[in-house]
Amino acid sequence: MKENLLQLAAHKVNSVGDKSDHNLPNNVIDIINGVIGVLGLVCVVVMIVGGVSYMTSSGDAGKVKKAKDTILYGLIGLVICVLSFAIVNFVIGNIIKDNPGNYSSSKECKEAGFKWTGSGDKAHCEEK
Repeated sequence: MKENLLQLAAHKVNSVGDKSDHNLPNNVIDIINGVIGVLGLVCVVVMIVGGVSYMTSSGDAGKVKKAKDTILYGLIGLVICVLSFAIVNFVIGNIIKDNPGNYSSSKECKEAGFKWTGSGDKAHCEEK
C-alpha cells in the first residue's frame, strides 16, 4: 500500500510541469467544471442553511414554509449543477475527441484514428 502511494505521489510530482493535456478545450472544461463545482457547493450550503432555519423555526408556519422552500431551491440548484456537469462534459468531450489538433501524443493521436507526423517540436496530429 505504501509503495503504491509513493508511486502515485511521484507520478503527480513528475507530471506537474507536463503540458501535454493543457490545451484550450481542456482548460475550458476545467474552468467550467470548477465553476459548476463551486455552484454545487453553494447549493449544499443553501440546503444546510434551510435545514438549520427549519430546526430553529419553533413551529412558526411562515418560518417553516420559508425553510422548506430554501431547502427545495437548494436541491433544485444541486440537480441543475449535476445535470449541467454531465451535459457540458458529454458535449465538449465529443467535440474535442473529433479534432486532431487536440491530441498531443502519438499514442492518443493513433488511438483516435488520426496520424502522427513530424518530429520533435514540430510533431503533430492530423487527419489521415
